[in-house]
Amino acid sequence: MGLLFYYLTKLITYYSYALVIYILMSWFPNARGTAIGKFLAKICEPYLEPFRRIIPPIGMIDISPIVALLVLNFASSGLAQVYTWVA
Repeated sequence: MGLLFYYLTKLITYYSYALVIYILMSWFPNARGTAIGKFLAKICEPYLEPFRRIIPPIGMIDISPIVALLVLNFASSGLAQVYTWVA
């Protein structure tokens, strides 16, 4: 059971890294058009889309990725709490 929680938290951590890289790629022109950018778009956009529909941008700044990362952080913390409760 501990191994499952370990892999889930690692998966959430790696997905958070992918989100940060994808978000930072928006600062560089044509970065999302590369093979890595297209791959990250395939895995990150389905997760970011619901947040973008709920949270409107403030001026030219889209804060929905910050909220999405916070939700992933809460999920990881929640898994850690459940693991300590179950173990």
